[in-house]
Amino acid sequence: MSAPLDKPQVVSHSQKSLNYSLFDSKWIPCSAKFVCLGSSCRGTGLMQIYELQHGDIKLVKETEKTKPIKCGTFGASSLQQRHLATGDFDGNLHVWNLEAPDVPVYSVKAHKEIVNAVDGVGGLGIGDGAPEIVTGSRDGTVKVWDPRQKDTPVANMEPVEGETKRDCWTVAFGHAFNDQDRCVCAGYDNGDIKLFDLRNMSVRWEKNIKNGVCSVEFDRKDIQMNKLVATSLEGKFHVFDMRTEHPTKGFASVSEKAHKSTVWQVRHLPQNRDIFMTAGGAGNLHLWKYEYPAKRSEMDGDGEERGVAGTLNLLQNVTLSTQPISSLDWSPDKQGLCVCSSFDQCVRVLIVTKLNRV
Repeated sequence: MSAPLDKPQVVSHSQKSLNYSLFDSKWIPCSAKFVCLGSSCRGTGLMQIYELQHGDIKLVKETEKTKPIKCGTFGASSLQQRHLATGDFDGNLHVWNLEAPDVPVYSVKAHKEIVNAVDGVGGLGIGDGAPEIVTGSRDGTVKVWDPRQKDTPVANMEPVEGETKRDCWTVAFGHAFNDQDRCVCAGYDNGDIKLFDLRNMSVRWEKNIKNGVCSVEFDRKDIQMNKLVATSLEGKFHVFDMRTEHPTKGFASVSEKAHKSTVWQVRHLPQNRDIFMTAGGAGNLHLWKYEYPAKRSEMDGDGEERGVAGTLNLLQNVTLSTQPISSLDWSPDKQGLCVCSSFDQCVRVLIVTKLNRV
């Protein structure tokens, strides 16, 4: 048995109480700054930039917007520009230059209702092909946008005529390993997970995990699909091995009941795709490592290849808050540095130690 001190530790480095509802927090790439997004008590949107200075969190810039801001991503922007794409409660997608955040550099009425989730690819040197932003909304649609193209999405995935519209809670890009291939995964309030192939404009795979899907993320966006984690209500999450798809059984998966409450988010460590953190409704974080099986695929009785799921190893867990941790983001530059926000209106900068030893 290894001594507990050999395990990674989750250390709260600094925290700050804010006077508004926090929905998302994101590291600004190549900096010691992060941005917080949310809603003020009078129903406007807030965008604040903070910087780590001598172990303390200092406010650098604050901008107020007409509508509360739900989510954000830097994923479609270059490292030089570092433009932030945000989705708001009125269905708008905006792209902001944080140096001059008064007027968006790109703006579109993306959805009829709130934009619940946004993700980007093709920027930050991650993923081949065009810079694109995907939005998922309460109106049941998932849309892909190219900021170089005004007003119309490059892809629109919506329920067919007569089909019930389900609230889309989460979206993620993946499989962007060359200029042609790209997938979007979306999770819905009824437990549906849908994998859209953007190259063929088709639904490649779908699965229902019986509980609302709060967060989906591929372990890497810019490789052939490897693993996908989906978290849900009631404390469960699933890890799918996306390398081998069986014609009838789909992808192999392993599931874990990690928390006693909703698993709000999953985020993979940028420096190691087999380590990820889940954020829970009871104010806790769990750090996991995925262990691959001896063989990732095998032949079934019908001569079809099927995937073999690995196992999950809990490295560490910590309780930070009495309220749900609603957002988490790893620093892309410093291994183990992350920022998280919770419904107690607090933003925390954390350091996870010993990640290079697990």
